[in-house]
Amino acid sequence: MNVVVLTLVESDCSNPGPRTQALHLADELKSRGAAVRTVEARTAEDIDAVTADPDERIVLAADTDEQVNAVLARLTRLAMPAPSKRPEGLPDGRTVPDLPALAVLPLSGTPGIVARLGLPEKPADVAEAVTGGTVRRTDLMRHDGGGVAVDGVRLGGGDRPWRGVVNLDDVVLADGSEQILACVVANADGYAAADDMVLAEPDPADGKIDVAVAVPVTVGRFRKRLRIEVRRAKGRAVAVHPAGSVTYIQDGLAGELGRKRTWWVEPGAAGWYV
Repeated sequence: MNVVVLTLVESDCSNPGPRTQALHLADELKSRGAAVRTVEARTAEDIDAVTADPDERIVLAADTDEQVNAVLARLTRLAMPAPSKRPEGLPDGRTVPDLPALAVLPLSGTPGIVARLGLPEKPADVAEAVTGGTVRRTDLMRHDGGGVAVDGVRLGGGDRPWRGVVNLDDVVLADGSEQILACVVANADGYAAADDMVLAEPDPADGKIDVAVAVPVTVGRFRKRLRIEVRRAKGRAVAVHPAGSVTYIQDGLAGELGRKRTWWVEPGAAGWYV
C-alpha cells in the first residue's frame, strides 16, 4: 500500500520540512506495512501532482478548514468532466465523479471539519483508518464561482443587515424587500448558527443542502415588537443575489459577495478515511 502525506506550505515561508505529527504518522503507517512519502505543496499544481497515482492513498496534514477546502477544490477541478461530456456511470444529480478519499491529520490546530465529520485525529488512529478502515462518503457543495465547500457558508451576521433575494429550488426565502440578519447555506453544522441562533440542523450525507434566512419582523397589533423569524428549507440548489454586497465566510475563507451566486450539492462526492 502506498500513502502520500501532504502538507500545504505558504509560498512566502521557508520550508521547515515535515512537521512532527506528520513524522509520527509516517512511522505509524510504516509499522503497518505502508510505503510512505511526504510532500510539501506550495502551489495548486503541487497539489495536483499528488493525485498522479490513483492507487496512492492521500493524507492531508492540516491546521485549518481552509487547507482542507483548498485540497478538495483541486481534487474537484481534476475530476470534473468536460462540459460537453457526461461520463458513463456518473450518479444522478452529480456533475463530478467520486473524489479520491482523504484522511486529515491535525497539526498545531484541528480543522473544524475533522470534528464535525467525526474523523480520526491522532496519528495512530489516522494510520489505522488509512490502512484498515473504510471510506465514508459525504456531500460536497459547489458554486458557480468555481469553489467548493464541505461545511457551508454564512452570509451576513452581526450588526450589518443586508437585503437580497434567496431562492432554494422553487422556494423563495427572501424576496429582496426585507432586511436579512443572516443567511446560512449548510452542508455540515459549522455555520448552522449565527449570533447564538441555531438556524439549521444539516446532515452532511443526506444529499441536500440546508438553507436558513433570519429576518426581523414586526408583530403585535397594538403593542408592536420586533422578533426574529427564521425561514428554513432543504433542497439541491440555492441562489443568493445581494442587493449590494455582503460579507461571507465559507469553510473558514472570508470574503465579500457583490453578485449573484449559486451553490448546489454533489451528493456523496467527498470521501474520508474513518
